Amino acid sequence: MYKILVVDDEEKIREVIREYGEFEGYHVSEAKDGMDAVNMCRDEDYDIIIMDAMMPRLDGFSAVKEIKKIKDIPVLMLSARGEEYDKLFGFEIGVDDYVVKPFSPKEVMARIRVIIKRHKSKETVKRKIKLKGIEIDLDGRSVYVDDKKMDLTPKEYDLLTYMVLNKNIALSREKLLNEIWGYDFFGDERTVDTHIKMLRNSLGCYRDYIVTLRGIGYKFEYEE
Repeated sequence: MYKILVVDDEEKIREVIREYGEFEGYHVSEAKDGMDAVNMCRDEDYDIIIMDAMMPRLDGFSAVKEIKKIKDIPVLMLSARGEEYDKLFGFEIGVDDYVVKPFSPKEVMARIRVIIKRHKSKETVKRKIKLKGIEIDLDGRSVYVDDKKMDLTPKEYDLLTYMVLNKNIALSREKLLNEIWGYDFFGDERTVDTHIKMLRNSLGCYRDYIVTLRGIGYKFEYEE
């Protein structure tokens, strides 16, 4: 049974998600603010967190950043605001998906299923990937270059890992946006270019493994 943590200061919203979640067979726990959520994640493991953006004591964005420091739990963010900035910031800190209030509980459940399936599928791949001087620790979500740990953002890590798992395959910017940022991401393809530039800087002497395909996108080119 998958475990869901619902974090929202509105009791009615927690009750609705609990009702639909339990109907679909999930075990649902509740927290009324970000501080409680962080403390609960220290003690328990969850398969997904439904996190409200604006809450007292500790807001949802700050709570996600704290939780990501200790555990790799996927997050579906809820917000009464639909500004692009909020979504961009949420994706940047590791949020998997974003739903604007008022929302359809059925849509939330559908998104939960997709996120859990995607996250669990990642757990079935090899836990460490080594390509010469590059090592990706999939369990720890860490990247090492010549044994030095790189300080990557969550999206930089996801982008590098996806490209490495699909090495020697041409990947369009649109494909990378859909796979890493989600199908409903409202940014443009320059987001990919910016992250590629940062990744190359982090990879140092291995930067040339990321090849630009003019008019298409990118490819992680590596021969065993």
